[in-house]
Formats: sequence, C-alpha cells, structure tokens
Amino acid sequence: MIKKDKSRYFKFNFIFSKTGAMSYISHLDLIRLFMRAARRANLPLYFTEGFSPRPKLRINRALKLGLESENEEAEILLIRRINPCLFQNQLNRQLPRGIRIREVKVLS
Repeated sequence: MIKKDKSRYFKFNFIFSKTGAMSYISHLDLIRLFMRAARRANLPLYFTEGFSPRPKLRINRALKLGLESENEEAEILLIRRINPCLFQNQLNRQLPRGIRIREVKVLS
C-alpha cells in the first residue's frame, strides 16, 4: 500500500450515466463496481485507514432499481493529480456497457 499524506489528496467529481441492463444494479454494487474499475485502471487512489482500507468514493444519490439516468454525480479521492481526460478514459475502459463517465472535474 502507498504511504500518503493525510492532508494531501485530490477530489475528482464526475458525472456518469447508468442505462440499459445496468439500471438494475443496486447502489452498493455500483459503489463496488466503481472501486474495482478504479483499481483495474491503476488510478492513484486515496485509501481510508484502519483495519479494512477502501478507496474513498461517494455517489451523491441512490437510484431505485430499474431507473436509468444520464446525469449521476459521484466523487473519488486520489493521492496524485492526473489529467481529467486520462482519468475518464482509463475508467471508461474498465466499466461495463451501460455505465459511462461523461464529465470529470478536479475540485482540489
């Protein structure tokens, strides 16, 4: 695991779409899906501390099962600043059909 400075992280806010068969994925499974995709994309993730470290990820609202959306908002913390286009491309390559990152902003 990478050592990190607790006060130093970069907040990436992103807009994603959830359509088609992915509209039937639950909120917790969607969070797990983004965590796995971010790890596979080799993003410099900021991990929580403690017994079971996890990437810091937050999805602003939970959709009911079966509802599609084009503008869902989420944020993830990274320990290093990277180009937002690179973030979007790397993450989109790891996501299944029906979930796409549409826009990325760095809020640090």
